[in-house]
Amino acid sequence: MTSWPQFPRSADPLRFWSKLAPKRTALVERARDSRQSYAELNASADRWVSVLLANHVGKGDRVAVISGNRREVAELFFACCRVGAALVPLNWRLAPVELGVIIAHSQPALLVGEGRFRGVLEEAMQGLTTASNWIDLDDDAPGMLEAAEQFGHDVENGANDAALILYTSGSTGQPKGVIIPHRQILYNAVATTTAWELGPNDIAPVSTPFFHTGGWNVFATPLWHRGGTVVLFDGFDGTSFLDGLAEEKCTVGLTVPTQLVMMRESPHWGVELPALRFLACGGATCPPSLSADVRATGYTLREGYGLTECGPNCFAISDEEAVARPGTVGWPVPFLEMRLVAEDGRDVDTGEAGELLLRGPQMFAGYFRDPERTAEALAPGGWLRTGDLARRSADGAYSISGRRKEMFISGGENVFPGEVESVFCGHPGVSEVIVTAVSDPLWGEVGRAYIVKRAGFDATTVEELIAFARGRLAGYKVPRSVVFLSELPRLGSGKPDRRTLSAMTEPATVSK
Repeated sequence: MTSWPQFPRSADPLRFWSKLAPKRTALVERARDSRQSYAELNASADRWVSVLLANHVGKGDRVAVISGNRREVAELFFACCRVGAALVPLNWRLAPVELGVIIAHSQPALLVGEGRFRGVLEEAMQGLTTASNWIDLDDDAPGMLEAAEQFGHDVENGANDAALILYTSGSTGQPKGVIIPHRQILYNAVATTTAWELGPNDIAPVSTPFFHTGGWNVFATPLWHRGGTVVLFDGFDGTSFLDGLAEEKCTVGLTVPTQLVMMRESPHWGVELPALRFLACGGATCPPSLSADVRATGYTLREGYGLTECGPNCFAISDEEAVARPGTVGWPVPFLEMRLVAEDGRDVDTGEAGELLLRGPQMFAGYFRDPERTAEALAPGGWLRTGDLARRSADGAYSISGRRKEMFISGGENVFPGEVESVFCGHPGVSEVIVTAVSDPLWGEVGRAYIVKRAGFDATTVEELIAFARGRLAGYKVPRSVVFLSELPRLGSGKPDRRTLSAMTEPATVSK
């Protein structure tokens, strides 16, 4: 990886804002109606520093946390940075055996979490040699923090030193520990707040779990660098989220397509949000029909793209261009270089789909203890292979076509599931859809659509949906079978779990 200089101790944004604007609200926790100013959040982080040092946590160590979106997790993040440790947020949705793999790999010096997760964690650690102290956020932490001195201890972190280690949700195999260095957090913050025009008056909700990069680095860490306000939601409900946007006067908000669907089905859909500048949609391609519904309701929507290993905020687009170019994520943010390459490594022509390669200071520092997979992720010249296919217009605007590994070949023709899914989502009876490939003796592979019906459209039939798709797609792109589901299986990030869908054995209705 690229060599970068040391980061000064003054890079800590809480230290800065606690002096310049100590009374400004830094963090709101909706579940407990907790509000912390920058001075209070800074002081709490220093008390956690004392707790970490008392538990012999120092530079180069790791602290694992298993918790919902609580203020203590944010406090602990800053405390870890101050002692030179990396925070490892654990995915509480995983099974014990899956958690055990991550704990064994990361070898945390300390475990912190909510009591409701302690049982699954103890089960996960059976048979492991990792021995870590446990701090319960409800039973232990309050007393420890009350007794702790506010200890202003700041080590000097290297630019490539780990601030976070985020384990991927495993959509392509065994989870990988993505090292998020201090460099990536800082450059992403500068690029995001510049390109998205974010400032100290912005207020952003965070409903994405803290074990996902969206929980930390879409709005939270960028806004803390700019002196803005972050509002924590522990979980997502369409109605509660809309209410929170209104009550907290949020100016921007991150969503994924599934959340937009849940919001659209809420009785509070369409509530006036005069403070809201825009909603950002990421994590997956937003179907055009869904984005049209959002805009028709009066909410401004921008589509984004990013991944744990880079950014995660890689593009920017204006409100006007987002409307004029549906499905477009815009232009690269500052510092980030981009290429689109074909299978043979050549740069593709304008309008041609190619794999998106990224390079810049907001890239990860490799996979933790996994040099082979780190090398596999990088192309010559230090380019990150994203595995995503994209197109670039003549004026340099990008649109995402889908995952390279999701593309399949039917009768010699390339089929991009995202394109097919967007068409199905244009049918009023479809709430969500995922298209995967299944083997076919004649065509090699054909599509299968997994569909969740929209409320009130129970009578929608396979024949109706296939006819709808045939009127809008080339024949080879139209799925040959359909499976109706009550809900889609999901990864910890909230994205649909395509691997699980591909392995399903539910009977499918085959189209003629």
